[in-house]
Amino acid sequence: MNGKKRFYALIGLLQIVLIFTVFFSVDGLVSFVSAQTTNFDYYDSMTTVVLSISAAISVSASVLGSAWAIKTVGTAAISSLSEREESFFKAFLVVALAEALAVYGLIVAILMWTKIPSPA
Repeated sequence: MNGKKRFYALIGLLQIVLIFTVFFSVDGLVSFVSAQTTNFDYYDSMTTVVLSISAAISVSASVLGSAWAIKTVGTAAISSLSEREESFFKAFLVVALAEALAVYGLIVAILMWTKIPSPA
């Protein structure tokens, strides 16, 4: 296995370990806190689960889409700048618009996060 494949395999393994760590630590944290309080049913509602997962998907999908767009457009912008320096503003504008995708996803995630029920 060459270095690049080994690197990707290790990154994938690290992601799997992190997912299991977060999943079991959050579950353990919720059960620990729910054992200390009497009225802690808001974690059990499907609304909380759906809004939390939707906020996570919103951020992750927009950041991945933005990164892919910046990679593609940034490469083209750099090659365009090497040929003509007058195209700087157009190249900068397209890269900035691609970067704004991540900000839009973050705004949507924050809006969903504020709708998650909290203990009264």
